[in-house]
Amino acid sequence: MPSLYLASASPRRRELLTQIGVNFRVLASSIDERVLPAEKPECYVERLARTKAEAGLALLAADANACVLGADTSVVLDGRILGKPENRDESLQMLQALSGREHQVLTAVALASRQGCKTRLVASQVGFRSITPAEMQAYWQTGEPADKAGGYAIQGLAAIFVQYVHGSYSAVVGLPLCETAELLTGCNIPCWQ
Repeated sequence: MPSLYLASASPRRRELLTQIGVNFRVLASSIDERVLPAEKPECYVERLARTKAEAGLALLAADANACVLGADTSVVLDGRILGKPENRDESLQMLQALSGREHQVLTAVALASRQGCKTRLVASQVGFRSITPAEMQAYWQTGEPADKAGGYAIQGLAAIFVQYVHGSYSAVVGLPLCETAELLTGCNIPCWQ
């Protein structure tokens, strides 16, 4: 059976893979995550997922059966990627922009093996209720938004802001499980191990 590696430090992605019963090891790979000039959000997340998976596979040259899973998630509002907030002010600006509006969450997943690399892109729509300035401040104080795309975690405290999700909840968290399972099955890696 192929060996599966997850090229991600995200605890959420580890939890999601564990949830569907997949055995894997975590593999650290560092890549440049800057957006290229004129790069569309869909192309950006797919490029990063693929680059993470391929960079991880390159580290495993001695393992002919290695498969490496890479993923990337971006919050997109009005065609603009909202990354991880660098400070309190940026976090509050993001929450203000998302307040009372619908935004898109794009997650790409890629699986690289010696036979090549396959990707899937999942787009979900998330609607936020209006958020008061006091709630934004209190949320920042929790520390949760500091390392999250778009400055919030749907699976965490920010769940109270979410009115609806159209699409894949697990993709919004960081890994689209249905599409990931399809990629794994294609590489003979079963779920529910």
